[in-house]
Amino acid sequence: MNRFFYLLLLLPSLIFSQEENSGYNIDVNNFYGKILKHSDHISHLINQSPEGVVISFNKKTFGKKSWESLFNYPDYGLSFQYQDNKNETLGDLYGLYAHYNFYFFKRNLMLRIAQGVAYNTNPYDAQTNPLNVAYGTHYMPATYFMLNYKKENIWNNLGLQAGLSFFHHSNANLRAPNTSTNTLAINVGAVYSFQKSEENNYRKNTDSIKVKEPLRYNFAFRTGFTESDAIGSGQFPFYVFSGYVDKRLSRKSAVQFGVDFFMMKYLEQSVRFISAAKPEVSPNTDYRKGGVFIGHELFINKFTVETQFGYYAYRPLDYLDPVYQRLGLKYYFAKQISLGVGLKTHMAKAEAMEFSLGLRL
Repeated sequence: MNRFFYLLLLLPSLIFSQEENSGYNIDVNNFYGKILKHSDHISHLINQSPEGVVISFNKKTFGKKSWESLFNYPDYGLSFQYQDNKNETLGDLYGLYAHYNFYFFKRNLMLRIAQGVAYNTNPYDAQTNPLNVAYGTHYMPATYFMLNYKKENIWNNLGLQAGLSFFHHSNANLRAPNTSTNTLAINVGAVYSFQKSEENNYRKNTDSIKVKEPLRYNFAFRTGFTESDAIGSGQFPFYVFSGYVDKRLSRKSAVQFGVDFFMMKYLEQSVRFISAAKPEVSPNTDYRKGGVFIGHELFINKFTVETQFGYYAYRPLDYLDPVYQRLGLKYYFAKQISLGVGLKTHMAKAEAMEFSLGLRL
């Protein structure tokens, strides 16, 4: 039994040593922070300071592919987060994320962008936990950002890091309530490298070809399920049809301009309740919306990050702000076809998590 245990401890080193310039490392960050008060509805839930840990497994890049050197040799990997909210009503959080680490200032400053799924131990329940208006479900999408000063290999293969983290937990209106939480924290931790990475391991990008493309025409279909703020009103599907043009500015980025047409079925049900409370609103008011937007797409490799800002040009039902935002990830599994996931919001108010199929001509 002891031999088997020691073998498990040695297994990572045995695996990583077989690959030249493997660049695997593990880092652990302990954090301590504060849940920000973005809504009066969560005041009773944020009277304590949460703390926790983020454990991450990272794979370095060395320029084998052109995008790696173009983005200053980022890392990618998986991370696990545990957050003790110090509040029995709010419950604790466990999250699993995929992430990228981007480096600046001679690789001493690291910015991590992570997206994943979190589990809450004590979500809202009308009978047993009616005060938890932050989380309406056990499972929810989650995002975190980490900005660290990082120094690897200070002593043998061990290094240190410290900085700030921001954690966002919201079920994207999959079910009410969904007030959500935003945690700002300081973090301190260590990083262990299974193999040291020397400067001469990094390959410079010698590809001098500039990307020049004409205007591209794009079509996207987005869908999912969402619920209104009225608890127990039920989940309804939504359908979004988008058309836009984009212009590639460089290998990294493109700008967008387009239109959205929204069919949010939960609003079709909400019209009846709104018209009952506001006599000036007709029960026959059209719940559908049309918007115009500008956006930006950051091309990393086959993955891209999409950011859009829109305005409802057609909005008969006065519900939510007229300005909306979208932040999402896309994966081009073919040159012209992509799959994506994104969050549509109205500032701090999340409306829907969108799953998309896109065509770029």
